[in-house]
Amino acid sequence: MQHDAIVIGGSFAGLSAAIHIARARRSVCVIDTGLPRNRFADASHGFFGQDGDDPKAMIAKARAQLQRYPTVRTIAGEAVGASAIPGGFKVRLANDDVLTATKLVLAFGISDALPDVPGLAERWGKSVLHCPYCHGFEYAGGRLGVLQTMPLSAHQAQLIADWGPTTFYLNGGEAPDAETTAKLHRRGVMIEPAPIVEVRGENTALSTVVLSDGREVGIDALFLGPRTRLNSPIAEQLGCLLDEGPLGPIIRTDAAKLTTVPGVYAAGDAARMWHNATLAAADGVTAGTSLHQALVFEPAAA
Repeated sequence: MQHDAIVIGGSFAGLSAAIHIARARRSVCVIDTGLPRNRFADASHGFFGQDGDDPKAMIAKARAQLQRYPTVRTIAGEAVGASAIPGGFKVRLANDDVLTATKLVLAFGISDALPDVPGLAERWGKSVLHCPYCHGFEYAGGRLGVLQTMPLSAHQAQLIADWGPTTFYLNGGEAPDAETTAKLHRRGVMIEPAPIVEVRGENTALSTVVLSDGREVGIDALFLGPRTRLNSPIAEQLGCLLDEGPLGPIIRTDAAKLTTVPGVYAAGDAARMWHNATLAAADGVTAGTSLHQALVFEPAAA
């Protein structure tokens, strides 16, 4: 069966794209591994009408709503390869099944590579965080920290200071220049140069940063910008151009979420610099509606 569209990835971006394609009465297949990036968090904040809801429950509800449309097919599995064929594309699954479609949406997302500091990974999404707009309010007024991981970490520290007293942990890295240091001081940010050897706290809570010189500093939440990687090599297999963002590679798209390969759209965290659930869903809407309009208005393949 030739689908009108295959969507690779079934989280906020992929499901938003798929439901708009389905509502246009086009056939769409969603392939999803069931491992969304925000699975480590218990609540999604700032999403219209669902502030504080469990993101896993939000995805499950959206999937159930999508599956009510008669032109939808969903597959729990992993897409491991894709290539162009006459009239569209073929996608190979990990079980060697092959699906075909006229167009594709790449919404497979990204994964975070956390610094190798004991205690960080088990608290990721709970008290070790990325986005202050998603989780900052819950820790407002607490003892906050920002871990230096990238050139924009100093910018992040200045921002986080709006939620509470903030320490910028250089983690043994290079100190900011004089201008940036002055900006940090104006924002009331303390600068700690010593490397962090461990973070501690009860269960997934955070209470202490242990430094290399033996000092222990109290803390309630630690923010950082981790390096990221694309969850799939399919964009590169198809020949989509990538840009290097501040945290990792980004699939290049235009305003319609079309990649540099005709017929291939990309949405969500894999195709943008700034990330949250609302932005991912909006990207999916753009990709899905753009894809449908291309099916209507583009000349049919010979």
